[in-house]
This record gives sequence, structure tokens and C-alpha cells, in this order.
Amino acid sequence: MRSREIISHVDTAWLRMDRPENLMQILGVMLFGGRIDAERLKRTVASRLLRYRRFRQIARLDSDGAWWVDDPDFDIDAHVRHSLLPAPGGKHELQKFVAEMASTPLNAARPRWEFNVVETASGNSALVVRIHHAIADGIALIGVINSLTDEQPDAPEDGGSADSLFASAASADDDEDDTGDRVWRLILEPLSELALTSIHVGGHLWGQYLGLRRDPGRLRNYARAAGALAREIGQLALLPSDSATRFKGKAGTAKRVAWSEPISLPDIKAVGKVLGCSVNDTLLSSVAGALGGYLAAKGDRVGSVAIRVMVPVNLRRPGDIEELGNRFGLVTLDLPIGVANPLARLYATRARMAELKGSHQAMLTFSLLGAAGMAPQFVQDKVLKQLADKTTAVMTNVPGFQKTRFFAGSRIAQQMVWVPQAGDIGMGVSILSYNNYVQFGLITDKSMVDDPENIVDRFADEFEKLLWLVLLEPWDRLGFPQAVEEDVLALIRR
Repeated sequence: MRSREIISHVDTAWLRMDRPENLMQILGVMLFGGRIDAERLKRTVASRLLRYRRFRQIARLDSDGAWWVDDPDFDIDAHVRHSLLPAPGGKHELQKFVAEMASTPLNAARPRWEFNVVETASGNSALVVRIHHAIADGIALIGVINSLTDEQPDAPEDGGSADSLFASAASADDDEDDTGDRVWRLILEPLSELALTSIHVGGHLWGQYLGLRRDPGRLRNYARAAGALAREIGQLALLPSDSATRFKGKAGTAKRVAWSEPISLPDIKAVGKVLGCSVNDTLLSSVAGALGGYLAAKGDRVGSVAIRVMVPVNLRRPGDIEELGNRFGLVTLDLPIGVANPLARLYATRARMAELKGSHQAMLTFSLLGAAGMAPQFVQDKVLKQLADKTTAVMTNVPGFQKTRFFAGSRIAQQMVWVPQAGDIGMGVSILSYNNYVQFGLITDKSMVDDPENIVDRFADEFEKLLWLVLLEPWDRLGFPQAVEEDVLALIRR
């Protein structure tokens, strides 16, 4: 077996993107019902996670390039740790601990991941997970983390074969809702043949990354795809900065973290069905309302404000979930946070989401990341600064099992996850579905937002405005926001 292997150009870009202000680590939190058996957890991680060689390898940059190198002194105790919260050991102290972990670099002399078991004063446990983005993207890591969990508390610790574990993870949310929208699909439907072709047009290298080798006879759409991609490049280069708000500024090293109470996924689906909107439309509109409400409460003008978020889009084919590494692109979405009417804001969000359906931005940004990883460091920094300066936040919609899962015999009560922000982006928004509930999480730069709990507390309120309109208004009037303006204003004043 080779002692080292080259790191792909895209993964190299993520490895070199680390900055003290924004570390390139994916951050996750699991809350358990009761105390978890820390020794059993360590044995589970050792037997299941270490099946993936990447978690036993050091990411090394040298004059020859970037390499995955086997760690000859690998020690599971250096990666599975135990911490105690300061008194009183409640949610506030846990959120502060998670924020501190978000600002703490992973040890570059070891494989860059860590599981930290934390005991809370309520008699429960939490698990704080940090994994460097160079190892894998969110979709792959969801499969990895799910492979550590079980349907029953007394499942064997070794969990069976890796193939069966990933098959279980991949089928976690196979049921479609009535609108044909799966909450775990990360915004866009599976890529069309034209979209796949456009990736290939970007160069043979990107075709290799995605396994998109095609029969030459099927490449008749090259010219059309190349033209569309060229237009996307021009639009991305000329993209103006979004609105200046307190959410933008110079990032620092101190972070803040908060998460909401879970919201019923069936309720969200039902409201979306009545209003003719997808689950994602409904959730993103509620996020926009929460952000706008926070700014208004701070006395900021929001009437014409829209903020731009970067949304990761999965570029993996259905059978590629078990492959580590990064296989995603980014699309930009302008959130209409200045629209106070919740119905009007929802329909504006739906329209903007529809515009993304035919976009080639995801393939373009994937190619840019690959090119940045091949270029000298200063070139990569300039490319990423261009993207970051035009953006306020990174937003992810993360898949999860829709049934209760167990980790090392303990029931998982809640889950949160955040992807890192690049450059001076100071906000990460996370929407995660699990066990028929949706969790909203926020990570912010302390210098920009010191009280993110005041944003996450508004998320449920924004959804409830839509729920009450569906319950109280005749459904034939709901397609016309101005027709129910008085009722909308009453809800806003509640």
C-alpha cells in the first residue's frame, strides 16, 4: 500500500484556505438523551470511522505539492476526547464551547479531525465533531457520520460492512413529499445531461473528478453548454456586492453559535403544499424573515435590502456518496430580507430559487476551486476574495435520517452542522432535518453579530406567520399577498 497519495486540486484549495479568522473545518454537534458511554463511542469510532484511510492520514503541503501521508504514530486517543462544561453546564455554556472549537485549529501534525464528548449539567451528553474540509464535503461526511450510527441501541459495535453502512445512509430519506421536493437535496434537483456536459466542457480534469467520462457520441451539446458557461463566467465576474449590513465586515477569530428548537417537518411540508412552494422555499423565506427582523430590531433600514448567500450544491452522482473528497459547487442566492410581508417574501424566494434551476454556477465554481488549487497561493487568495467580497453568508441544507438513530447505544436527540466560511464572510446558516424535524443553526463572527440567539429565535416565528395564514385565510386568497395585507400586518405585530 502506498504511504502517500497526491491530494486533488480541489481538496488542495480547501486545505490552503485556512485562515485564523475562518478555519476550514466542518463543525457538527449531536445532543444525546442521557449520558453516552464514552469508551463505547471510542471503540465505535475506531472500528467504523478508521475504515476510511483518509482519517488515518496527515495532510501535508511541501515543495512537491500536497499529499495525504499515512500517520505512523496514529493514536485514537488524540482524536476522541472528553471535556467538561463550566458551571452551570447548560445550553449557553455548550454553545460557547462549540464556538471556541470553531476558532481552534486542528493539529496539522495529525489527521485533521476530532470528536469531543461533552457532559452537560442536565445529565445528558453532547458530541462536538470537527473535520477538515479537505477530507470531504458535507454530503460525503453525512454518509460517514451516519455510518457510525444505528437503528437500534444494541447494534453490534463494528456495524457490519462499510458498503452496507453507506447503503443505509444513502437511503436515509428516500420518501418524497407531495411537492416532489426532498429536503436533503441541497437546493437543486439532480443535474441534467446538459449540466453534466458543461462540467466536461470545463476540461478533462473536471471530468476525471466527477467520473463523467462520456461516449463521444453523447457530446453533441458541447457548443450550447460552453456558451451558457461563458455567460455564467461573465455574470459571476460582474456580480455586484450585496447590501452593506452589520452582517458584513472584517472577520475576527472569535465566533458565536446558536441553534433553534426543532420545528415539525410535516408542518413545513403541509404549509408549502398549500402555498405551492417547496420545503426549501419555505425554509429559506423564514431564514430571510429572521435576518430581516433582527436588523429591523437593531434599528437598521431594511426596506430595499437583499443579502447574498452562497449555497453548496451537490455534484455527486447517486452512487458516489461513499467517495470522500469535495464534489460540490456553489450558487449565489439573494435573500429578500427587506420584504416584510411573509407571503410576498416567500413568493420572491420561490422565484429566485426557480432562476437557479438552469444555472451553471455550481459547475463553474467547482472548476474555479480546482483551478485555484493548482495555482500559486496568492492567485487562489485573489480568486476566493472576489467570491467572498460579494457574499454575506454561507447557507447549507443538510440531510439527516428521518427516524431516530443511536450512536454507541445512545439516542440522538438533536443534530446541527455548519460548513466553514471563507475570507471575511462572517455568517454561516445551517438547516438540518432529522427525525421528522428541522433544526436551524447559526454561526457568526462576534464582531458582526454577538447575539445569534436573537436571530434563531425568530426563525420559528417567521414560519408560524405562514402557518397561521394557511390556517386562517381562504386558500384562494393566499396567492395574492396584498389581498391579505391587514392580516399579515397583524401577524407581524404579534
